[in-house]
Amino acid sequence: MTDPNVPPPERPEVVHHTTINNPPEKRGGGSWLAFLIGGLLVVVAIIAVVMFSNNGGIPTPQGTDVDVDINLPQMPDAPRVPDLPPVEPPSLPQPNPAPAN
Repeated sequence: MTDPNVPPPERPEVVHHTTINNPPEKRGGGSWLAFLIGGLLVVVAIIAVVMFSNNGGIPTPQGTDVDVDINLPQMPDAPRVPDLPPVEPPSLPQPNPAPAN
């Protein structure tokens, strides 16, 4: 191990070069967002002009009073079902009683 208090030996023939590459600064990264918002505003403005000019292109009806008279022919009575005699409900089988001991 070397003593930390001893200065390093001088060797002038060894030269160390350090190269640091710094990337360029990023600028204007939001231009696509501004382009997108501007395009949406133009589309909304076009839709607004079309909708509000000429009342949206839909004419307003003049009168809404309508008098409707529907006369249907009298329908005949439906046939009646004949009366049937009363029917007794069927008897259900009973469980077997327990045998007496």
